[in-house]
Amino acid sequence: MFIRIKQQLINARLFIAAVLLTVWIGLSFSTLGQRNTRPAVERPRVGRSNAGTNDFPVTFVDVAGQAGLSDPIIYGGIEQKKFIIETNGSGVAFLDYDNDGWVDILLLNGTRLEGFPKGKEPTTKLYRNQRNGSFSDITAKAGLGRSGWGSGICAGDYDNDGYEDFYLTYWGQNALYRNNGNGTFTDMTQKALLGAKGTRWGSGCTFVDYDRDGKLDLFVANYLKFDLETAPEPGKGTNCTWKGVPVNCGPKGLPTDTNLLYHNNGDGTFTDVSDKSGIAKVQGRYSMTAISTDFNNDGWPDIYVACDSTASTLYRNNRDGTFTDVALETGTAYNEDGQAQAGMGVAIGDYNGDGLLDIFKTHFADDLPVLYKHSGREFFDDASRAAGFDHTRYVQWGTGFADFDNDGWPDIMIATGNVYPEVEKLFKEYPHRTQRLVYQNLRNGRYKEVTAHSGPGVLIPKSSRGCAFGDFDNDGDVDVLVMNMNEPPLLLRNEYVSKQDRQTNNWLKIKLIGTKSNRSAIGARVQLKSGLHLQTQEVTSQSSYYSHNDLRLHFGLGTSPKAVQIEIRWPNGQAEMVKDGAVNQIVRIREGSGVVK
Repeated sequence: MFIRIKQQLINARLFIAAVLLTVWIGLSFSTLGQRNTRPAVERPRVGRSNAGTNDFPVTFVDVAGQAGLSDPIIYGGIEQKKFIIETNGSGVAFLDYDNDGWVDILLLNGTRLEGFPKGKEPTTKLYRNQRNGSFSDITAKAGLGRSGWGSGICAGDYDNDGYEDFYLTYWGQNALYRNNGNGTFTDMTQKALLGAKGTRWGSGCTFVDYDRDGKLDLFVANYLKFDLETAPEPGKGTNCTWKGVPVNCGPKGLPTDTNLLYHNNGDGTFTDVSDKSGIAKVQGRYSMTAISTDFNNDGWPDIYVACDSTASTLYRNNRDGTFTDVALETGTAYNEDGQAQAGMGVAIGDYNGDGLLDIFKTHFADDLPVLYKHSGREFFDDASRAAGFDHTRYVQWGTGFADFDNDGWPDIMIATGNVYPEVEKLFKEYPHRTQRLVYQNLRNGRYKEVTAHSGPGVLIPKSSRGCAFGDFDNDGDVDVLVMNMNEPPLLLRNEYVSKQDRQTNNWLKIKLIGTKSNRSAIGARVQLKSGLHLQTQEVTSQSSYYSHNDLRLHFGLGTSPKAVQIEIRWPNGQAEMVKDGAVNQIVRIREGSGVVK
């Protein structure tokens, strides 16, 4: 009798446990977003800015209004996003289109489902730097002004004439704009043989000289296949709810597309080598931001692509015109738990000063950003938690390594903003407009969040997407340009002043000019030594989220009175060295000629 009762109690406990497990699993799946495979565990927040005193000497102030950037960037509905086409937004760019030594601003625009009256459509915007803290809108004069669902920007001098050109991606048809050198641009898409048949959703892109012939080739990612006529409406499918709220559908459940690679023929045209190169072999990915980096230090540029809700892609350059996806074996496809993440933005930088370039990637809400630490053995370790990253509340987009306080160690900023404005009405913890996130490099392999102490420009709630990093006022510190959905952009001026000794840190900004290599020097790697400290950076065509940074590489030097040694590995593999560089200036280094005036 006793044994029977004991067995019944055991069976009852097992039954209750099974029920609780079933409920838990059901609740877990009901709260997973279509971009997330699992929610990250919120770990104890070590080293947070509100845990003690703050010594981060940087304040960001939004000066967009006084700088003349007052027009809103239109992108989809405001209170509701019916389709995924309305949610992703676009990138931004700092680029010096007129070679006057002051970076100008390029902004993309979207549209709305209902459209706009003829002549009233929001368009691409080009703003010229007036060198006094303000910008003038020269869009019409420059011959730009295209409308549509804009996505990404990548820039580079594809014809080696000394002027920066750019490529724009859209849902619809992408566009290549040639810089004519006189303040105007010409759409060369068709003449360059880059036109596509039908509608495609271009996402990330990057100019890259993959065969090291001195001419910039073009990599183009495609997000997914999307048709407004057949797209399911919010709540009308398994991937059309988030937190139980009906929202726009996707990306899961929507068909993926294929990435493309175009070889520069040197005569103004390109040849599609997507199949021949192996780029098109990678299937089943929702590709987003693309960035070129030589991850294995063999002197040949590789391509990393952050992918949404699927494994990310690392195309290894095989040095024979072909590529192989090695993301899985290098540890850059998934997080440390083997889970695919909703990759949005991506940046490369040497965060720990070991001379190896690491990868930082942003993700959806309920998931950590990932910091892939380069091990030096063609493998990356997920160092996210070890480095102190624990923020999972916000949807993360544009990001970058940037030494905001010029101490010689790259800090990190992340632009955030939710994609579902409908959700915050029921879940206040997931607001549509959120702050930027700022992390200070502690110089010991760890970061500390210092958002609360980084100024009003960081804390203003916005639904942001792309952001670009550059020194728009040439005062020796890194500023940030941020795209906001249906609002004007943010122009975050860095007002760095040392709080310790009232003496600001030194800096050096380097503009590289290729001769045998491509003129933009995209793919060049610079290693700078100041004292015993080593810094490493590469010139890139796209970074952050669909954005383009100032091509000038910025190095903080701390209190070092000079840059002891600057070693440049040009895109063609040749090395060049400059010694005893003076600080607090912008220098131009021409391939084979050293520093030039």
